[in-house]
Amino acid sequence: MAVHFSVEELAARRAKACAAMQDQGLDGMLIFLQESMYWLTGYDTFGFCFFQAFYLGADGKFFLLTRAPDLRQAQHTSVIEDIQIWVDKEGAQPALQLRDLLDSYGAKGKKLGVEYEAAGLTAYRGKQVEAALDGFCTLVPANDLISQQRIVKSPAELDCIRRAGELADDAYDAAVAVTAAGVDEGLILSRMQGAVFEGGGDYAGNEFIIGSDRDALLCRYKSGRRALSPNDQLTLEWAGSYRRYHAAMMNTFIIGQPQPEHLHMYEAGKAALLECEATLKPGNTMGDVFQAHATVLDSYGLREHRLNACGYGMSARFTPCWMDYPMFYADNPVVLASNMAFFIHIIIVNSDKGLAMCLGRSSILDETGSKTVSRSPLDMVRL
Repeated sequence: MAVHFSVEELAARRAKACAAMQDQGLDGMLIFLQESMYWLTGYDTFGFCFFQAFYLGADGKFFLLTRAPDLRQAQHTSVIEDIQIWVDKEGAQPALQLRDLLDSYGAKGKKLGVEYEAAGLTAYRGKQVEAALDGFCTLVPANDLISQQRIVKSPAELDCIRRAGELADDAYDAAVAVTAAGVDEGLILSRMQGAVFEGGGDYAGNEFIIGSDRDALLCRYKSGRRALSPNDQLTLEWAGSYRRYHAAMMNTFIIGQPQPEHLHMYEAGKAALLECEATLKPGNTMGDVFQAHATVLDSYGLREHRLNACGYGMSARFTPCWMDYPMFYADNPVVLASNMAFFIHIIIVNSDKGLAMCLGRSSILDETGSKTVSRSPLDMVRL
């Protein structure tokens, strides 16, 4: 079996989730986030692109309803014993089968939390679930109940994030080694992804992001490649991923001579990153970290060139993205604690001049503050 955590640890996670349900007056949870299923049971799949549902009762009992291709996936990667299959056919309504299963688990007339905000639950399927369970039980949104339990990591989870950090550094080294004028972006990506795979890592929750020239200002992956020019800028955002746990990094490389604005933006970005990391300590809030980011960049005259968020949690994530709860933005009240993990990114983009400078890395909190999981330097990369 490819279960990456002990039976005892997975049981402790479910017990933690059940206690949270009881605190909120819930009798059970309908779980649609793949990250939640993975955290609770080890179940590892991309089959959530189709309808599947995991039920966890406050009494600790659980089952999975999924499609036939994921039967063996669940058997091989999880501790789930009760795996039920809904059959693909014209007009199939797995929500009705879900209701029957819930009835057999004593959920009729009970109050169930629902993960509505999940990539695996389309609006269409969500309406089917609500229609099937109308009058059967009470459904209430509980989008963050499991996510809130996942914020503080176990020692085993932190080991995965540290290993992911090493893989991200390996990818950085591979990019630095190959990047030069005339090199195609595709070669850079292949070397970076290859470094992660060769180190025993996994696909990340989303594509590695690469862009040069004016596309260095982009924060998302897009199709299409180009070769680097003698004087260019290359923005990379990537993550090491190990057993689905991530450690992300970000950097803008300068090919040839940097422009004066690049130097100013780099100085500001490094100062902001270090100030954010200094603020990243137990007792402070997510909003405090964002304010550190904003205060530094604004003092450099870069208010109109920064974003309205500066990072987010690092954990086990699946497609479509590696970003996890919670996020650094203004006034976010979530309080930081030991054994949380985050990615802080400083993104500075000047659309008028077509210039970018980005810097980011991942850290783990302990009792004294934050410790980066990266060995890579923060020096400006000039190639």
